[in-house]
Amino acid sequence: MRIAAGLIFAGTVSLLASSAAWSQTPPAKGAAAAPAAAPAAAAPAPAAAAPAPAAAAAQVPPKQAPQPARAACNNPNALGVARTVEIDTTGGPGFGFEHFKQLDFLRDHEVVLTFDDGPWPANTPAVLKALADECTTGIFFPIGKHATYHPEILRQVYAAGHTVGSHTWSHENLNNKKLTEDQKKDEIERGLAAVKWALETSPSPFFRFPALQHPPEMVTYLGNRNIAIFSCDLDSFDFKSKNSQQVIDTVMKKLAKLGKGIILMHDFQKHTAEALPTLLTQLKAGGYKVVAMRAKFPATVLPQYEQELAKDVKLPTVSSRPVNSVVTTVDQ
Repeated sequence: MRIAAGLIFAGTVSLLASSAAWSQTPPAKGAAAAPAAAPAAAAPAPAAAAPAPAAAAAQVPPKQAPQPARAACNNPNALGVARTVEIDTTGGPGFGFEHFKQLDFLRDHEVVLTFDDGPWPANTPAVLKALADECTTGIFFPIGKHATYHPEILRQVYAAGHTVGSHTWSHENLNNKKLTEDQKKDEIERGLAAVKWALETSPSPFFRFPALQHPPEMVTYLGNRNIAIFSCDLDSFDFKSKNSQQVIDTVMKKLAKLGKGIILMHDFQKHTAEALPTLLTQLKAGGYKVVAMRAKFPATVLPQYEQELAKDVKLPTVSSRPVNSVVTTVDQ
């Protein structure tokens, strides 16, 4: 799960270059032509310059839609949320010291709670309840396929005020040499489109690579797409844990050493759902504070992937009741 320092440095340079290029707005041709036309027809000159503001405006990304508010907190002893930070994802910044060292924004004893691989029945709702009970929040990185299986659960995540990013379409390791570059891009873009389909709104431009495997060319690609990349500061290894206590012990031990960090967990995992209430209580007792991360701009989903997805996904059912509670024989 480690990427050579040289690759990360190269990827970072590429991201910075992409960011600089993206922010440049070319001068409008109409504005340059206006002075030459002025002697012949002085009055129309202002009209000739008018397209310039429109051209500049076209470069400005849309504003992020207001996030649903978290429910009012009725627990005076809750862990809560210490502060909220807004992330400008232009150029694809990277977060998490496991791979990215540049953006050290967390203060001592601050944590970010992140959850991968959902949405999933029972486990994701249990994670949502634990977070709600402690009036706190996290970032969810759902798998695209799972989002199409359980869109109603992912909408519950969003409606509860949590941040939702993406985590590829099928959790494919993008360092797999058998995958072409186009196939890797498809995994990213199709996953993003699936999350938008499930939420019925654009998610945040936050992305986490499966297994924290960061192919340099895909780091550059995400930078050009203005999508932030999330690694982590500490991994709970909940997918390897034998029980919920092991999840708690792993996280608290690593936090005691690091003092702060982005915590990687999985709402797909039963042991994580079971561990979270106690883990949040221990975070509070240890003086740790949760930081919420919001995106300045929404993710831009490519239309062709939305169109392809619409053809493939099945329509969500209108009811999950068992057949014998819907259809009853009254005469035979």
